[in-house]
Amino acid sequence: MNTRNIEEIVKCMPPNEFDPTIQKVQTEHRMKLVDFWNIKAGSKVLEIGCGQGDTTAVLAYIVGDEGYIHGIDIASPDYGSPVTLGDSINFLKNSQVGNRIRVDFETNVLSNEVEFPEKSFDYIVLSHCSWYLKTPEELHDILKKIKKWGNILCFAEWDTRIQTNDQLPHFLSVLIQAQYECFKESSLSNVRTLFTPKDLQNIAERAGWQITAETTLDSSQLQDGKWEIEYTLAEYKKELNLVDHLPSKFTALLHSEIFLLESARNHGNVKSMSTYTFLAK
Repeated sequence: MNTRNIEEIVKCMPPNEFDPTIQKVQTEHRMKLVDFWNIKAGSKVLEIGCGQGDTTAVLAYIVGDEGYIHGIDIASPDYGSPVTLGDSINFLKNSQVGNRIRVDFETNVLSNEVEFPEKSFDYIVLSHCSWYLKTPEELHDILKKIKKWGNILCFAEWDTRIQTNDQLPHFLSVLIQAQYECFKESSLSNVRTLFTPKDLQNIAERAGWQITAETTLDSSQLQDGKWEIEYTLAEYKKELNLVDHLPSKFTALLHSEIFLLESARNHGNVKSMSTYTFLAK
């Protein structure tokens, strides 16, 4: 991995005033993904769930002046903190790779208004965005709809197959969120549906994709695990109050899991889970 390339991409993203090393770590991870996907210079890429543009920036850098990245995200541009998605993308579009990027916020890919000609894109990317979806059926419908738009699917999500004890708190935090999300009518949470690698394989294949390559990448250096743990511990009481029809036994189970999460956080060296990624055609 070229350090100079990483530094150039990091400059395309808004600086983090609290910890300038965060963006470097996030960008290095996206470079690993794009290297595995083997995306070529000059490619046209559709990125679904582009968020603040961490993967978008790497994709735009890799495809070069002859390439093009079209990002789609269902979220509002004013979503996110301390930097909103809109501000982050605006910063990116004003960078050296900005002329290769288009991003549409508040866009539901399943809407009848969202359509592209057949084989418009060389690659379609979904990177760390599937857990935001409401149901497995929604992911299936997205993967089925987009199949005619591109040649190759590039997919990445956290790998729930825990490899070290240090990853357990991250897994437990997202498991807790996914459990109470099952009872919510609507949500803006980061974790709404938890998919295992086997779930993702089955859904992709049912949607008509054939997986051609897969791997698990070490992403323990990412800060996301700590963020999810702190978010869960800070917000779970408010989240449970939003769902007033939880069975008492289930509520007791969640409180027990919170206790386990606090203990694991306080007594271990917390690391993020690995990342499962695959290519399909």
